[in-house]
Amino acid sequence: MNANILYIIIVLLIVVFSVILHELAHGIVAYWLGDHTAKDAGRLTFNPIKHIDPYMSILIPVILYILKAPVFGGAKPVPINYHNLKGREWGMALVAIAGPLTNFLIAFLAFLIGHFAGFLYGRGGELLDFVFSELLFINLGFMLFNLIPIPPLDGSRVLYAISPDLVRNFIKSLEVYGVILVYILILLFGEVFSNLMINGMDGILHLFYFIVGA
Repeated sequence: MNANILYIIIVLLIVVFSVILHELAHGIVAYWLGDHTAKDAGRLTFNPIKHIDPYMSILIPVILYILKAPVFGGAKPVPINYHNLKGREWGMALVAIAGPLTNFLIAFLAFLIGHFAGFLYGRGGELLDFVFSELLFINLGFMLFNLIPIPPLDGSRVLYAISPDLVRNFIKSLEVYGVILVYILILLFGEVFSNLMINGMDGILHLFYFIVGA
């Protein structure tokens, strides 16, 4: 198999694994807070067919990887009934933050294993080094991307919970156009967006190295 094709397949597998855990985290926290909508819809599952979005889970991550840009993406949003959640907007914020937090934890675990086993420094063989590097950076990319405060991304749910009514009304008004707005921002300001993502990743990596005393 051509090495480039193999690497693209590995990236896709990591993306699928990461978005599944991201969406599961949303659904599980919602279930804990009293909303069974995701469970009833069959979304509390590891079945990738239930979660994958052809564009955000496959096409965009592959294009970004080929372009050597930070890889990010998403999946089909888990259905949540806000009115069933304990704490309402604060419950929704907890549900929202669970996804990026899961990606953060995956990235940190990949960093710890990669750091102490040497996989991040070329000591695990080409394939292992690639897997752990992509696990780290793809999940950091997912985390940062989903924290953007534009609906329906997770950051907007957190911003909504802590904002006054004026800002909440503005966020609600963006809900219908949110996905389109995200695509437009990526298309028009891709380079700026990539630089911001890279700077964010560098900051988190500095934190990881600080934690391990390196």
